This record gives sequence, C-alpha cells and structure tokens, in this order.
Amino acid sequence: MYKNKKITLFSHLLVWLVLFSMPYILSYGQEQDLNRLVAHYLMPMVFYAIIFYLNFYILIDKFLFPKKTVQFFVINIVVIALFMLFKEQIENTFFEGITRRQPGSSGKGGPPIKLFIYIQMITYAAPLLFSIAIKTTKQWVRIEAERKEADNFKLQTELQHLRYQLQPHFFFNSLNNIYSLVDISPEKAKSTIHSLGKLMRYLLYETNTEFVPLSKEIEFMRKYIDLMKLRLTDKTEIESSFPVSQNGIQIAPLLFISLIENAFKHGVSANQNSIISIDMTIKENIVDFTIENHNFPKQDNDKSGSGIGLANLEKRLQLLYPNKHTFEKELKAGVYRVNLKIET
Repeated sequence: MYKNKKITLFSHLLVWLVLFSMPYILSYGQEQDLNRLVAHYLMPMVFYAIIFYLNFYILIDKFLFPKKTVQFFVINIVVIALFMLFKEQIENTFFEGITRRQPGSSGKGGPPIKLFIYIQMITYAAPLLFSIAIKTTKQWVRIEAERKEADNFKLQTELQHLRYQLQPHFFFNSLNNIYSLVDISPEKAKSTIHSLGKLMRYLLYETNTEFVPLSKEIEFMRKYIDLMKLRLTDKTEIESSFPVSQNGIQIAPLLFISLIENAFKHGVSANQNSIISIDMTIKENIVDFTIENHNFPKQDNDKSGSGIGLANLEKRLQLLYPNKHTFEKELKAGVYRVNLKIET
C-alpha cells in the first residue's frame, strides 16, 4: 500500500513537472518573455492544480459521490469564478503591460469579452473534468476489486460447504455398508472399519486444499473400491483401470468418489449378475473418467444415502471448472453410464 502511494505521488509530480515545463520547451529558441510565461502559463497552471486536487481529495468524495450534484457544481463554479477574478487582479497589478495587449481588453480587433470569459471557463473546467474522470475510474476499479474479492470469498465458502456436506454423506454410506456386514461376516466388518479409518484420515487431513495430486485421488479410489469389494458376492464383477503415470497433474479433491459410490449403490444386486466398470485415462491435460454399471433402482423403502452425491458433484464442477468440464449421463439397455472430462 505504501509503495503504491509513493508511485502515485511520483506520477503526479512527473505530470505537473511536464506541464509546467511545456511553455519553456515550446518557446525554446524564441525570444522569451518571462512575464508573459508567468501570467499566461505558470499562474493558470497553479490554479488548475489547485482545482484538480481540491476536487480529487475533497469535493468529489464529499459532494459528487454522495449525489449532492448541485452543491458540487455550485462550489466549483464559485471557485473557478474566484480564480478568474484573482488572476485578473494579479495581471492588472503585476503584469499591466501584458494585460493591455490581452485579447478581449479595451484594444480593438480582439474577440468579445463574453467569448473570452467562456474560453477561460472551459480551460478552468478541464482540470475539474479530469479529476472527476480519474476519481470515478479509481472508485470503479476499487469497487470491482472488492466485488471480485467478495465473489471469491463466496465461492470458497460455498465450496467448503459442499466439501463438508460430502464427507458426512460418504461416511453415512460407508456405515450402511458396514452395518450390512455385521451379521453376515463380523471379520469382514472389522476389516471394513479399519479400511474406513484410513479413508477418513485422507478425507479429514489431506483434502483441505484447493487441489491435490491426482495420484492421491487414485489411491483413495482404489482403497474405496477394495473396501466395497468386501461386502460383494461373486455375482458382481469389478473392473477398474487407472493411469500409472499422472505427470504431476493436480485436481480438486473428491470429484470422482460420488460417481463410484453411486455405482456401488445402484449397480449391485443380491440375486443378479452385474458388472461395474471404472476407467480413467489422461490425454494431455484432460482427465477422462468413465464409469458403467448395471442399473438396479432402489426400492421406495430403501433410505440408504441421501441422494446428494451427484447434485453436490455437479455444483462443485460448475464452481471449480467453469467451461472446463463435460459431464454426461445416460441409461441405456439397463446400463447406467457416466463420463466426466476435466481440463486441468
């Protein structure tokens, strides 16, 4: 902040130095009349600077932005009129020889006094308009930065909420699976609880960042698939393929687990053969994930899960990868297929 103020101050000084130097630069090599330079260039320039900074630091914030427009312009008209009178008095007092030759004075052939006054008003209004333009632009930039910061904070808050929503959902579904094993195979249930502890450790301690290595997500999915296999019978076949090399790709955590959960929830039957096929490939910077499973609709009295997994996923994709993902779902011939492509 302090550095920015120093840069702003330096730029203002540089601009005014150039403006004050212009009369000398333009008259270089010509006969220079110091009195004329002071009266016609340097003195008005001082008044312009006063008008500019008076508006820039005081009047615009106090009157224009709070929409006290009438007061703002009345004050500026009064200030400009006073400066014009003040300049006229100084010229008549200290530069009398110049004012006699000044257009619009008693000499013949010059433009009318009213036209001269209008021109003077326009020149004095220039720094006023310039200060309004700069101040308005500066305020717009500040408001836009604050809006973006607020939007980013809202985005992060919403993503955090979705992440916290996902973890209990995942834990709830896993507990349902363990519950179904308790009576059938207590040993498998104990092994499942141990595996679930490892998965929850990843959920709690390694996913609190915006992105994680894809390799860790793949490891997490493999462990979850192994966990789900413990409760399956021989009637369900699991096929999974993940890339061996991920080339250091980073990805938002827990994007694919909802799809795998969904497949195990709806693609497994106790009395019918079924296949769950999971395939992930990487093509340049695109992660291509496809999962297929037989579809066995849940019974109305089956309350396992809360049905928020896919809705949560779609919302997170919209927030994290806008215009950088495709998400396709289809049910055909009793097979449910989902394809998710993410540009990393």
